[in-house]
Amino acid sequence: MSTLKNKIDFIALVSVTRANSNGDPLNGNRPRTDYDGYGEMSDVCVKRKIRNRMQDLGNAIFVQSEDRCDDGCGSLSERASAALKEYSKDREKYARAACAKWLDVRSFGQVFAFKDNKGFSVGVRGPVSVHQAVSVSPVDIESLQITKSVNGEKKEKEENRASDTMGMKHFVRFGLYQIKGSINVQLAEKTGFTEEDAATVKECLRTLFVNDVSSARPDGSMEVVKVYWWRHNCKEGQYSSAKVHRSLEIRQKENVVTPGCPEDYDYILHPLAGLEPEVMDGV
Repeated sequence: MSTLKNKIDFIALVSVTRANSNGDPLNGNRPRTDYDGYGEMSDVCVKRKIRNRMQDLGNAIFVQSEDRCDDGCGSLSERASAALKEYSKDREKYARAACAKWLDVRSFGQVFAFKDNKGFSVGVRGPVSVHQAVSVSPVDIESLQITKSVNGEKKEKEENRASDTMGMKHFVRFGLYQIKGSINVQLAEKTGFTEEDAATVKECLRTLFVNDVSSARPDGSMEVVKVYWWRHNCKEGQYSSAKVHRSLEIRQKENVVTPGCPEDYDYILHPLAGLEPEVMDGV
């Protein structure tokens, strides 16, 4: 395993077609948008999908979804206690053991502060930072009224809801989102994040929506269009992450009124001297 020696910046372009990219529970689970109508996906949502892909690729993950639990632990506290109890008197050894065991901990970091630890807490800062994803253009949100063809429970009273009780389903008609992020070498050295781990993160981004099908995101409705991967020639980076991310310009084509597919945009890479990205198609 080789230690990461070069700063990395990345952008993943994601298209959303008639799907709920990230529902907001405070707004009836409608897809998230800002006040100007641009679509949003929270960084927590993106990292959840990356974690799921890490797990699919055979890596041990600390923050597991309940339906993907592979070690029989019913909570984070139980998982931490089962694996790290012997280190509960030494914060440095505790953090080092957690990073060695779980890929998501040495990637994104983690706060270990549980009641079972009796006041003992450990914070790990991870090298992989992921921005909130935002759409390139404002998105249109549509809502459908849906009905049930059968009651969920046996009717006992006449006033109970009928089988045709209505509900709502919301989706983005079309949106092209940018997921931006970076990998910091100094923090990678502290957590033990390696070149092989960086390659895993890249593959997770490229295949982000594999095994991510649901009624809100039918198969094919969420797609990784492109992944741009910049590897600097030094630890600190030849340019700031902001400048690197700005070097990719996405313009709506002049003859397009309302974008409906990724081909309705032009993708322009403004060259940065000595820094050329690897460009990959998504899956």
